[in-house]
Amino acid sequence: MSDQPIVKPTRRTLIKGLVSASGTALLGSRISDVLAQGVAPAAVTSERLRPQLPGGVMSGDITADSAIVWSRTDRPARMIVEYSTDAAFKNVARRVGPVALESGGLTARVDLTGLPAGADLFYRVRFQDLVHDKAFSEPVTGRFRTAPVSANLPVCFVFSGDEAGQGWGINERFGGYRLYEAMRRESPDFFIHSGDQIYADGPIQAEVKLPDGSLWTNLVTEAKSHVAQTLDDYRGAFAYNQLDKNKRAFSAEVPFLVQWDDHEVRNNWYPGQQIGPEEKRYQERSASLLAARAKQAMFEYNPFRFNPIDPEQIYRAFQYGPLLDVFMLDERSYRGRNSPNRQTRLDADSAFLGPAQAAWLKQSLKHSKATWKVIASDMPISLVVPDLNPDVPKGTYEAWANADDGAPSGRELELAEILRFIKQENIQNVVWVTADVHYAQATYYHPSRAKFTEFKPFWEFVGGPINAGTFGPNEVDPTFGPDLRYISIPKDNPQNQSPAALQQYYGRAKIDPATRTMHVSLHDLDGKSLWEVKLDPEA
Repeated sequence: MSDQPIVKPTRRTLIKGLVSASGTALLGSRISDVLAQGVAPAAVTSERLRPQLPGGVMSGDITADSAIVWSRTDRPARMIVEYSTDAAFKNVARRVGPVALESGGLTARVDLTGLPAGADLFYRVRFQDLVHDKAFSEPVTGRFRTAPVSANLPVCFVFSGDEAGQGWGINERFGGYRLYEAMRRESPDFFIHSGDQIYADGPIQAEVKLPDGSLWTNLVTEAKSHVAQTLDDYRGAFAYNQLDKNKRAFSAEVPFLVQWDDHEVRNNWYPGQQIGPEEKRYQERSASLLAARAKQAMFEYNPFRFNPIDPEQIYRAFQYGPLLDVFMLDERSYRGRNSPNRQTRLDADSAFLGPAQAAWLKQSLKHSKATWKVIASDMPISLVVPDLNPDVPKGTYEAWANADDGAPSGRELELAEILRFIKQENIQNVVWVTADVHYAQATYYHPSRAKFTEFKPFWEFVGGPINAGTFGPNEVDPTFGPDLRYISIPKDNPQNQSPAALQQYYGRAKIDPATRTMHVSLHDLDGKSLWEVKLDPEA
């Protein structure tokens, strides 16, 4: 590319040039200056300039005394984190972190430990250039709140999922990913991202014609111009979402608890799957190989705290004081193949969590002392999700439910065992949150309505999408007695509505320390409460 200035470049062209297939964007704190000056990307990358932080900063996997702080740079550089309980950084602790290299997607993280519980922490991240050691990036600041150890503090969290799906990407004329801004205004303690953080199988075009004849205009990058197959492709898909200003602002203020679903890899994938010849877009046919690349990119681009025994483990639990424990599930890594889902016994094909994760969930719930136990499931319980990929047979199902009105079968057998265990051990106040189906729903499960009755009544709340097509409502499987208390869309809703239809949703939960009551509400794109319920804890 020429080193000469480009005369009057378009914003979209400049964005495309600044984001490489590896996801290494040069959109740091000085992007407004770059855009205003019309400087060519080659000039932007001059070694005389400071390192940039194109993805901003994030925090996540918080505990009472620790938190992961994450960022990404545009060149090999060392991460440095300063943090304080004072917003003015009067009393500062400093951590010299790891080097961000190309082998890790130029990402880095620091696990801050020894933090005060239930406190607001302010941090700033800089990167030091490895070639020119006097060149430091401009600091990028963030904040988070550690988990409390007493029950005197209220708890608030939000949940949603499904981001940049069906070709609906970052439309700056629309305001970008507006749901992130609506959630930011809630000032939550943390955010549960229920999966489909990216749509690796969903290319994004510059323009999409809407039913009314108007155009939806996307920011575009090379990495999002085709399905992801290489490690750099997956990195580029994660980097794309960080181009959105709303997500960067939210990430700087709200810690993430992240799980994955299918679109981080490919629609409805499962371990061992071989992509059939009907799917023409893929040269790599092994879903397991694609998933390994996708998982590496997901770990690189999120503030995960790695399990020292199994660094690839996604399922984990978080204690958020005496009022709340959160259990993050992984319903991808250990599942059996997608099938008619009618097996009559638990085996490798009917697995959804798998025996080790199911046993972990049971014992973790049993030993939890928190008032509320929130299970973050990346797929809903009773909503039927058929696998409609062109290379699978009809009558194949993707989620727990199998559209069979009878007793549990297939993957429902594993869920029935978990629900039976919760009843047998008298584990109280279990609530499920999820996304995946691209509309909002509140469901109350009661054995009096069910074909399987050995469980305690419980609630499930569905959020999403963050920025994707709106679908549904889905068929409901009655095995566990679902009572649909709220659905955000009508039965005849058009499918794949763009975000311009304003059918994007998130959930919010607030726990009152005085009464230990959990208030759950479902909200639209602008933060308006659409439905809410007050849940009183069991004694």
